[in-house]
Amino acid sequence: VFFGYPMVDILSRSFHSADGALTLQNYATLLDRPAYWRVTMITMQLSFAVTLICIVVGYPVAYVAANARPAVGAVIMVFVLLPFLTSVLVRNYGWIVLLRPGGILSDVASAIAGREVQLLYNRFGVLVGLVYTMLPYFVLTLYSVLKAIDTRLVFVAYSLGSSRWSAFRRIYLPLSMPGVVGGALLVFILSAGFFITPRLLGGDRDQMLSSIIAYQVEILIDWNMASTLAVVLLAITLVLFL
Repeated sequence: VFFGYPMVDILSRSFHSADGALTLQNYATLLDRPAYWRVTMITMQLSFAVTLICIVVGYPVAYVAANARPAVGAVIMVFVLLPFLTSVLVRNYGWIVLLRPGGILSDVASAIAGREVQLLYNRFGVLVGLVYTMLPYFVLTLYSVLKAIDTRLVFVAYSLGSSRWSAFRRIYLPLSMPGVVGGALLVFILSAGFFITPRLLGGDRDQMLSSIIAYQVEILIDWNMASTLAVVLLAITLVLFL
């Protein structure tokens, strides 16, 4: 009731005009306006980039946490969980302090580049904020899978003459793939629909579909077009999920 009915209502609104008539005009408008396609492409590009970075950074973290001594693994997981103790809004404002002109990271980047580097209110700022927010979700998902892997299989491979890299590539990595896929899927879905980070850290040309949907509802009061954009976002996510 509380999930199915809103989804059906959104789907229905996308096929109706403001006066309630059945129409495909909302989807025609979506196809005719390049701005909507541009925002959709930005959303997909950022979501894919965030997912890829989370895999590259999160896999080693989850691997070390799952295979280290219990005390070391517990410390690593405490740091992974630490961001959840503060509001996502507060964390984004923290990144504004770090990335703004005169901030620590901005000054370091400018010193390395030899010129002033803009790290905030652009796509880079959104990418940093999203990776920071989504990384714990990937690590936690993968960690639970890695802890369930029987490491005796790897030691058996060693006893049969396998190198560490070969045992990891042929045994451990395939067994960990359900965690990688599950974590990547979770990160992509959350990133594609995320609202706060693009709104606070991105510029006018770096907004994602969630921001445009909010604009349609809050400013234009166009629920039908907002529903159409939401259906498109849902369709893309379902295709990738399948």
